[in-house]
Formats: sequence, C-alpha cells, structure tokens
Amino acid sequence: MKDHLTNLLSRARFLKFLDEQIHHSVEFGAPLGLLVVDIRRFRNINRNFGHETGDLVLQGVAGILNQVGRPGDSIGRIGDDQFAVLLDRVANLGHAQLAAMKIQRLLDLPIATPEREIRCAVTIGISLCPANAETSGRLLQSAEQALAEAKQLEQPIGFAAPHEEEGISADWDIEISLGESIARSELRAYYQPKIALATGRPVGAEALVRWQSASRGLLSPGVFLPVAEAIGFLKPLTIWMLNSALRQSAEWTDRWGKLSVSVNMPPHILAQPDFVDLVMSAEKLWMREHVDLCLEVLEQSLVADVDVAFEKLNTLREQGIKIAIDDFGTGYSSLSYFRDIPTDELKIDQSFIKGLRQDRANIHIVSLIMDIAHRFGLQVVAEGVDDQKVAAYLKKQGCDQAQGYYFGRPMPADEFANWLKTYQPDPQLFPAASANN
Repeated sequence: MKDHLTNLLSRARFLKFLDEQIHHSVEFGAPLGLLVVDIRRFRNINRNFGHETGDLVLQGVAGILNQVGRPGDSIGRIGDDQFAVLLDRVANLGHAQLAAMKIQRLLDLPIATPEREIRCAVTIGISLCPANAETSGRLLQSAEQALAEAKQLEQPIGFAAPHEEEGISADWDIEISLGESIARSELRAYYQPKIALATGRPVGAEALVRWQSASRGLLSPGVFLPVAEAIGFLKPLTIWMLNSALRQSAEWTDRWGKLSVSVNMPPHILAQPDFVDLVMSAEKLWMREHVDLCLEVLEQSLVADVDVAFEKLNTLREQGIKIAIDDFGTGYSSLSYFRDIPTDELKIDQSFIKGLRQDRANIHIVSLIMDIAHRFGLQVVAEGVDDQKVAAYLKKQGCDQAQGYYFGRPMPADEFANWLKTYQPDPQLFPAASANN
C-alpha cells in the first residue's frame, strides 16, 4: 500500500516491511540502518503558504529521499511531516550517517513550487539493527528518541544508543565470551539448502555461523559478528567455519550427485596476504569426493584492489575451488571489470527478490542481472526465496538456483544431513522430478 500523496510506502506497509527485514537481519547477520526524517516547522509552511504548497513540499522531500535510497532500501511516510528510510546492509554507523548527510545536503537547495521556492530543513534520527535494537518497535523507538534529542540540542542529526548500563554489559559479556567460543566448542555451523530451479534437486548449501552462548543461548551472527570484527576474532572464526563446513559436508549423502558447500569470506580476510594459503590448507586437510568448496565473497571485497583480489581468486579457481559473488547488485558493480571477474556464480541479493511482487523495478533489475550473468557463462542464485510464486517466477525466467525459507531454513549439521536424505521436490513446481521419484 502506497501513501497517496508521495507514492512512498504508507506507515502500515513500511512498519510491516520493517518487521520482516529485521527478522532477516537478525537471522542472517545483515545489519540495517533506520533514518527517521522530520521536517522542521512544517506547520509554519502550511500556515503561511497553505496546505497545497505544504503537499508540494512533502512531495519534494519524498523525491530527495528517493535520490538517496539505493536498490534494496525502503522509504515510507510514517507521519504527516515525518519519513523513514530503511538502509539495507549498512556497513557501520558512518555509512548511515553519510546517507543522512546526503539528505541534508540535497535539501540545502530550495524546493520549487509554482508560487515560490521554499527552503526545507530536516532533523534526522539514526538507529541501527542489531547494535541499537533487534525488533522493529524498538528500532523505530530508538530512532525517534535520537530524533527528539537532536531537536532538543538543535542538532541536524541524532544517534541512538543503548542504555548505558545495558550497552556496557552487553558488549563486555560478548567480548569476554566470544574469544573462548572455539575452545569451548560453542560455535555451530548451520546449512541452508540451494536448489536447482530446473530440476528441484539440491545442489549444495550455504554454511552460516551461529554461537551457542552459555549465558545467552543460540545467537545469530548479527549479534556477535560486529564484536568479532572489533576484537580481531573474525579470522579465527572464519578459519573455524571453513574447516567445519569441509569436515561436516564430507558426511553428506551422494544421493543427489555432486554438491557444493559455500562459506562466506569477509572482505578483510580476502585482503590478507595468507588468504590463499589458509583456504588451501583447509581444503587439503578434508578429503571429499562428492562435495565442492565454494567461497562467497562480497562484491565490495573486489573494489579496493581489483587486480590483487582477482589474482587470488583465480589461483583458487585453478585448484578447483568455486567462487560466488554474494549480494550482487548492492555494491559498486562496474562493467569495466565484470568481463574478467573470476567467479562461477552471482547471488542476487534478497532485497531484490523479496520485492519482486511489489516493485516492478526489482523485476527489471533481477532480469538484467540474470541476462548479464548468463551472457558471461555464470550461474545465478536467488537469495531469500520464501514462497512458491516467487520460486515459480524465477524458474520461468531461467534463474539457475535458489535458496530461502520456501526450500529450507538454515539447519544444524545433523538435521541438514537428514534433510538431504529425505527431501522431495515440490510436485507442483517440479512435476518431472516428482514423477521420477
């Protein structure tokens, strides 16, 4: 449902989408940023120039927000003179702050109306998930609190923060315990199936880390990965994950033929000089006949030093290791390097897939990515496929593989091994596969 005046998401639709995105953020460790944008003294605009002019100002601000939003971001009108921008996969607080500053900068120019030009200043409150909150209600509340404090201090931007005692306790608890999580055997590898859309057969799985904390229970990566990066624990965690995925995948059934196990490689791990050595050491340690290793690297990992990154990935591919570009479309894609990119598959970010049924622009983006990838002989994997209609559409459009809740949620190692033995393709979506079983 769209707001009738600005054509942005309505408050109800935005809050529903916010709740859905936070669920996936916590599940998959994909940080989100929420900006609440408030027009200062908007009542004065209505009072002095009339509601018709006020409506034009609201439309002008909506246009500015659309300029700032990237593919995958969501924008809504959540009040008479208040907007919200949900930033998908923000790297850190500075990333969200840059978006807020761009909004401020674009609004330095007056908004033109038929009778006059009106300068429109805004105040912005910023909150992050999971750093400041892990539910939609709390995230919005913390952003609105940051907005209120910024107004009181007459500052253009306000930043949310957890309650001081809670923040210290949370960070301190995680920092102390996380470093010992490997020695205490508290880390867990979960696996989410990847399905070939032509046949309905499993082709592998993505390995995802979880932490079975003694004091907090099972934690998603969105809670502890930022702390792991801050305390220098990301490298040993990645090595543990790589070895665990290779060891556990050796126990998978050969019922489905050759499978792959995908492991995520953080950007700064790829940048390290011993990256190739640590991967090859793990690969040689665990001998597997029917499972290939696939490394998933973020598109942004290739930007800093393209030549060095390409050389490392090419070296690994020569050794039979597959490469996938994760979250494709959300970074800084450049056709100038695309023709030489050392990869076997592109994974379309779930933000585009989840919006297929609501936004025609996402349909065009997904179709474009698939067309380019296939022209270069690459496989295309769609992330976040949560219902049959989206799976059927992607199958019809020629998407190669998919993963998402429709096929299977992330599962512990033993549960996934059993899933491989008992899985049957959906007969409605894959009638040929059903007939052969």
